[in-house]
Parts: sequence; structure tokens; C-alpha cells
Amino acid sequence: MSVRVGMIGVGGIGQHHLKGLLTDERVKVVAVCDVNQVAAAETAERIGAHGYTSWRELVEVEKLDALFVCVPPFAHEEIEESAAAKGIHLFVEKPIGLDIQKVNKKQEAIEKAGIITATGYCLRYLDIVQEAKVYLEGKSIALVRGHYLTKFVTTPWWREMGKSGGQLVEQATHTLDMMRFLAGDIEKVYAQMALLVSRDIPNIDIPDVTSISMVFQSGALGHLDTCFIQPDHRTNVEILGKDFRVMIDGKQLSIIDEQGARTKESTVDMYVEQDRAFITAIVTGDRSLILSPYESARKTLEVTLAANQSAQEGKPVTILRKGE
Repeated sequence: MSVRVGMIGVGGIGQHHLKGLLTDERVKVVAVCDVNQVAAAETAERIGAHGYTSWRELVEVEKLDALFVCVPPFAHEEIEESAAAKGIHLFVEKPIGLDIQKVNKKQEAIEKAGIITATGYCLRYLDIVQEAKVYLEGKSIALVRGHYLTKFVTTPWWREMGKSGGQLVEQATHTLDMMRFLAGDIEKVYAQMALLVSRDIPNIDIPDVTSISMVFQSGALGHLDTCFIQPDHRTNVEILGKDFRVMIDGKQLSIIDEQGARTKESTVDMYVEQDRAFITAIVTGDRSLILSPYESARKTLEVTLAANQSAQEGKPVTILRKGE
């Protein structure tokens, strides 16, 4: 089976996906789209695909099996609903939006269509994360700690809250999602955010430092710190329980328990792993291969948006699930 793929957005993350997709013998990338006409045309010519600047035209004209949506968080419009209505399977990059009500409507369209979905939480596909997940099965988790400390992103829209949602929603969402993946859903957040030392950046209105306390549905407590004021890049998640600690520091796993300490480095390309899993799910119909379907990404977005709300209101926010 040849999977006919389209891609909307051929910037940095889109090119990451294309690199892997073009080496998958099961895939034919037939169309690409970008609001940047030059980028769309150059990419289309390089890979032998049709180029578009209108996503609506691409979805209407092309016969697709799957569509990769690699647009900024403010630019989703009705892409997912339009593709779902045509039965096109969807890979949607994180974050999947900025408005939870709009994302809920997209989720409803996806469920109605019955299509396969995956999202860009690539860290879940690291071999060391899978090993940590297996180790934690059946264990009682008491404390979850995380951080995402890095440099400023110079992309103009990233510094605007109305376009990116801020660092937590757009970037550190990877770390929060990892905390969810390993320790379960989060039911309450209390966040502090401030713009302290980056006011010299033109047009900036997002916080440069963030600190979030959270309560997991299991009762475990958690904490996440993020910033973009550092000269380097560091990410970390720690899961602690009685007599054990699991730590994922970048691409290294450490497990410390009564048997001693051991470490392991990841050996896989997470982008390739997640894209191949999505294509295999389409070919075989095995949805269990998808580690982050749209509904899971919706839950991660819900937590990050609740944290933004908490910081704005100055009080804890409880996250209500569907039907609650």
C-alpha cells in the first residue's frame, strides 16, 4: 500500500517530518502547502510534489490518505475539520491550538469521521521513555518534578501570547506532556508567571519565567519550572516514589532504587519513530501504535491553558473532564 501524504507547513518542524517520510518506502508525499510561496515552491520542486499556498485548495484538490498539519498554534483555522470530513488521517503538530472550545469541536469532527490521528509529542517515542513507562507500571508515584530551561526563540510570532500561547503552551508542553504520560492525568494547577528580564525584546508579551504546582488525579504532587533566559538548553523529568526514582534528563534515563543505580542513553530518532508508527497504523489499522492521539494532546493543551488562566487569575484552577 502506498500512503499518499500531504503536508501543510514546511518550516522547521515540517522539514523534520519530510526528512523521515521521504525515506519511508510506503509513503508518497504528493503535496505541500505553506503561506510562504517561495518555501512551498522550493520544497515541492525538491521532493517532486504539488505546491500550494492555500490549505483549502490542497485538501479539496488532492486525493490524500494522510495529512501532516505543521502550522503555528494560531493558524489551524478549520484544517482538521475539513480533512476529517474527507476521511483523511491526521498528524497534527503540538500545540494543537490555543482555544480549548475550538479544539473540542475538532475532536468531535475527528471522532465522527473515525480517522486515525497522531500528534507531535515525539518524546513519547524515545526508547528510554518506553522503558520508564514499563518500569513505573503498578508503582505508586508520590512526586513529579520537571523543568524546561532554554534560550529565547527568535521567531516573531512566538513572543506574542495571542499567537503562541506562551512558552508553556508552545514549547515546554513537551515536558508537561511527559509528566502526564508517565504519571497520569492532572486535575489541578496553580501557576506563577512573569516577564522579568526580557522586556528589551520588541513586541514581547509572554512570561519569561514560569513556575507551576499541580495535583495529579492519582493524588501525586508535581512541579514544573520553565524559562527562556538561559544560554543553554536543559530538560528533565523526575518521578519519585517510595524507594525509587526515575529520571529522564534530555535523552538519558536513570533509575535509582533498592537494586542500585543504572543509566541508559536513547538510541532512536524520535521523529522517525513517531512518523513510522503513524504510517504503520494507517497501513495496518492498529491504532495502539499511536502513543499520542489527538485526544491525549487535547488533554495536555487543557492543562497548559489552565496554567495560563491560573497565572492570570492568581488562584488554582481545577481541570474538569468531559461530562463533569
